[in-house]
Order: sequence, then C-alpha cells, then structure tokens
Amino acid sequence: MSRLAQTLDLTDSQRDILAAVRGFVDREIIPVAQELEHTDTYPQQIVDGMAELGIFGLMIPEEYGGLGESLLTYALCVEELARGWMSVSGVINTHFIVAYMLRQHGTDEQKQRLLPKMATGEVRGAFSMSEPDLGSDVAAIKTTAKPDGDGGYAISGQKMWLTNGATSTLVAALVRTDVGAQRPHHNLTTFLIEKPAGFGEVKPGLTIPAKIDKMGYKGIDTTELIFDDHRVGADAILGGVPGRGFAHMMDGVEVGRVNVSARACGVAQRAFELAVSYAQQRSTFGKPIAEHQAVAFSLAEMATKVEAAHLVMVNAARLKDSGERNDVAAGMAKYLCSEYCAEVTQASFRIHGGYGYSTEFEIERLMREAPFLLIGEGTSEIQKQIISRGVLREYKSR
Repeated sequence: MSRLAQTLDLTDSQRDILAAVRGFVDREIIPVAQELEHTDTYPQQIVDGMAELGIFGLMIPEEYGGLGESLLTYALCVEELARGWMSVSGVINTHFIVAYMLRQHGTDEQKQRLLPKMATGEVRGAFSMSEPDLGSDVAAIKTTAKPDGDGGYAISGQKMWLTNGATSTLVAALVRTDVGAQRPHHNLTTFLIEKPAGFGEVKPGLTIPAKIDKMGYKGIDTTELIFDDHRVGADAILGGVPGRGFAHMMDGVEVGRVNVSARACGVAQRAFELAVSYAQQRSTFGKPIAEHQAVAFSLAEMATKVEAAHLVMVNAARLKDSGERNDVAAGMAKYLCSEYCAEVTQASFRIHGGYGYSTEFEIERLMREAPFLLIGEGTSEIQKQIISRGVLREYKSR
C-alpha cells in the first residue's frame, strides 16, 4: 500500500504546490519547531517563507494577486504545515477565513483595496467572534456598534480569543448593531477593523492587551480585543449592509472547520510517524516493541484513524468547493478529525513510555496541541448538534 493520507485525483498544479509545502515543512519547520514552541517565540522567518511560497494568497482569486486555488488545495497545505508545527497553520487560518469572507461577501471596493495586500501577506487577517461570557451562544454577543451621528459607528465591548490578535492588521469582528430584526442573530454585523500590528492602544478606543498564556499552541499570539468608543465609518461594514454578519461569519466558520480538521489530520500524522519510528527502534525482551502484539495493534488502530480522518476532511473540502451545502460534512470532519487526533496523539505518547513525558521529545508538544483542536471552531458537542439537525432534516419521518 502507499503511505497514509494520500489524496486521489489531484491536478499537476496541486501536486506541485503540496510538494513545495512538504519540502518547506521538512526543511524549515520541523527542525526548529520544538525550540520556538518551548520559548514561545513568534516564527517570523517561517512566516516570511510562507509568504514567499504564496500560501497567504492560496484561495484569493488571481485577479487580486492570489493563486486562485481551491479549498481542498488549501486544506492539504494546512495538513502539511500542522504536521510540522500546528501553531504555524494557525498563523494563516484566521487570515484565510477573513480573505474568504471578503471574497464571498465584500463590496467591490473592499475586495480591490484589501485582497491584493492580503495575497502577499502585507495585510494579515484575524477573526473575532467570541467574547468572555459568550461560549457558543453567538446570538448573545454584547459588543455593540451604535451610529455616531456622523454616518459612522462607535463600537464598545470586549472580544476574546483572537488568534493573531497583535500581529494582524485587519480584524473581522462580529458585533451587535440592532437593526430591528426579530431574530437576535439578524441584528449582528461584521466590521472590518483596520489597525497597526502591536499591543496596547493601537488606535483610539482600540486596545490589544497582553498575549494570553496557553498550555500549548504557542509561538503565535492569542489576545483579547477591547473596544472603547472606537469610531469606524459605514464603509467598514463587510458587504456594506448591516445585519448580515451572522451569515457571513457562519460561512467563514464552515471553511474554518475544514481548516481545523486539516490541522488535526496533520498533528495525527506526525504523532503516528513518531510512534511508528520509535516502536521500530526501541527494543524490549529481545525485539523491537513494534513486534509485540499490543504495540502492533495500537499502530494499526492509529493508522486507520489517520486514514479515516484524512478522507472525511477531503470530502468536506471537496463538497464546499462544489458549491453544495457542507455544514454537516464540515461538522462531521471537524468532530471526527479532532477526536481521532487526540486519540492518536495519546496512543503515540503511550508508545513512547517515559520519554513521551520529556520535553526533549516532540510527542510532548503534540500532547499539548491536540486538545486545542477539540474546542477550536466549535466543540465536539456543537458539531454533534449540527450533524444531528442535518441528519434529522434529511431523514425526516414521513
């Protein structure tokens, strides 16, 4: 058989892109990931390399300077990046979601002004939906944007869990505008907040506090975003019309869930690679531990989960690319891939024995990264809600 997680029917262009990204990961990311992660150092050299490869513009149309590739191509690249270091894939995830939302829903002026700079990485995107007391109840957003009397808006409130909050220069923030709709989620609007990179009060009424310290997912900045009567023009509304932000964000979250699925696939693949290598090198009772049935069966289970996760992720990406509704497929992919990633990573940790607990071994880092994927872009419980609603919709009793 071929190696795990292969994808059939790729074009020559897709294969060339993936080969370039895979080589970049092996040369530039894996050798330095441990040190950068343990020192919580931002991987500027790696980010510059990704920009040179064109990764920031993968799904941005060619007319705006991007590569015009599919979601599948992007997801497969993310899988490779996460195999090297999951944090690196996080550098481009929120950027990719914002660029996708602009491509799908932005005004012509917003697309022409922002997408070319996003394609090169000159403008970097962040995605802001969550709040300190919000959880998964998006309709309960408290941050508000009120008309300022001059044709613009004054925004006040606190947003939470911004990946790339400090390094980004463009934040897509979902806030309440109260346009008079009866349904709460129809009173939400996405604003495109342009700002300089950095911490502190980066613009009047706009503050990025210090980086949030995390168990894993280190190297990149996760922050809050505090609005205090921050003024923006009406032209900052994504698409130009208030009240449509929830639909915009849910469209972005769908592709974001494919992204997180791809990240989980990459981490699981790396955990398996480490386990299968170590199991053939480490010997007990006169033979490699891979020849003991308990370990061999564990490797078989891990390999099957890696393969299954990859296939369900590819299916969700291809469905979205086809233009079909993919909320259930994306939910299934995010749920299965993240759960399997956690299981495969823990199995690899067990195979490493006491060495898995040492910070000198890579599996220790993966053990701290995998849990994030269980909650990012919606918990497994949220995915089950989405899946069950879709299943009941399609199999409605007649």
